[in-house]
Amino acid sequence: MRKAQIAALTAASLLVAGGYYGLADALDLVPGPVTVAPMDIAAQPHPTISAPSLPQAQVAGLDPEAPMPSSAALSAMVTSMVADPAMEGASVSASVIDVASGTELLDHSAASGVTPASSNKLLTAQASLSLMGADHTLSTTTVLQGSTLTLVGGGDVLLAEDKGDPTATAGRAGLGDLARQSAEALKAQGVTSVSVSLDDTLFTGPAWNDGWEAGNEAWVAKIQPIMVDISAHHGQGDYPDDPAMEAAQVFRQHLEDAGITVSGEVSRAAAPSGASELAAVSSAPLADILSLSLKTSDNTMTEVEGRLVAATAGESTDFQGASRAVLAQLRKDGFDTSGVTLLDSSGLAKGNKVPGRLLAQILARAAAPDGGTVGRALISALPVGALDGTLDDRLHETQAAGTVRAKTGSLEQSVSLSGVATTADGRLLAFAVVVDGFPAENAWGARAALDNNVVAPLAACGCQG
Repeated sequence: MRKAQIAALTAASLLVAGGYYGLADALDLVPGPVTVAPMDIAAQPHPTISAPSLPQAQVAGLDPEAPMPSSAALSAMVTSMVADPAMEGASVSASVIDVASGTELLDHSAASGVTPASSNKLLTAQASLSLMGADHTLSTTTVLQGSTLTLVGGGDVLLAEDKGDPTATAGRAGLGDLARQSAEALKAQGVTSVSVSLDDTLFTGPAWNDGWEAGNEAWVAKIQPIMVDISAHHGQGDYPDDPAMEAAQVFRQHLEDAGITVSGEVSRAAAPSGASELAAVSSAPLADILSLSLKTSDNTMTEVEGRLVAATAGESTDFQGASRAVLAQLRKDGFDTSGVTLLDSSGLAKGNKVPGRLLAQILARAAAPDGGTVGRALISALPVGALDGTLDDRLHETQAAGTVRAKTGSLEQSVSLSGVATTADGRLLAFAVVVDGFPAENAWGARAALDNNVVAPLAACGCQG
């Protein structure tokens, strides 16, 4: 069983390297009622995951001569989805793009902005990778001036409490390591007693978005530039009240354990401009961080990524600045952002509006042979159907299982699926389907309608006529 699952992952990864990526469609673990039973998809609230049955024949490379699906056939899939009773009253923006030619094969209100839920994260991921680079790392440092040691947050919110793990993404850098390095540097200067200050001024403005509804505290932490591994709280509803100060207190304890006397309580203040750096620890590369945040649809991590885009671009490092910076980078990359309203980076705000076409275009470029490092990092960060992330409990026993890579999205009245698919005929397609406005009690049924009527048929498509 384990070997079959590993083989499935290996096959999916080889498809990425060759330009073939699986079709993606999944639901995020984000707020919203789930009350309608799934249709014919093997998904349970607490599923027992088994390896999918993969197709026997696997396509081995991007073939521009492979038969192309007809627009009529693709349109019929969306029409079938919309006709499902769970979709009553919904607005749909959908686009399917042939990766080899760049031709849009399906335009179902593709230019209309619709609430994208967590498919919104694709905009942030594209901007982050394009602006900062897949190999970009984040430094957490300490600086000294006089007898004050300042812990400076640099955007790493995956810090280990003690020792870092150089092979891990979450916990690559450790607060204990930073404290011990700082203690050694202090002792080398003859300093054995300090006061400790926290500099979390990299981010400005409110730590909470006014566009997020009450109750979302269970799904996102306050947005600050330093935290003890915040991914450990994902889906648990137990985010700390002040993540940055929690990290500072952990650091303080390790500093004392390393033989440095700390006077008073940890204060908050920007590091003095003339302070000298004592020690630093570095995060995993951005590509790995994005893989973790996209596969699990982590809202906090994505909001931090948006703020880092703003900081790199010279924008204000608040919610508004992050939105401006992300959209500016997308335009710089040649994407049309018409119809976009961006209130946050994660997609929690119902006021976000994103056209399906923009999502499909981002994925089509990433999946193309000339997508480069940015494209490879983006596509490989997406969940794999029936295997991992927010797709682990979906698309079992379909041709999409093990071949799909996609970003999921869900709010109470919104579902979205944005990814890449290789048809049964071997044609590589990028797609996005964004649905909003169905009754809240239909959330589960809407997800099932999307899976059954669009995603699974697209992966099985031999539909030229």
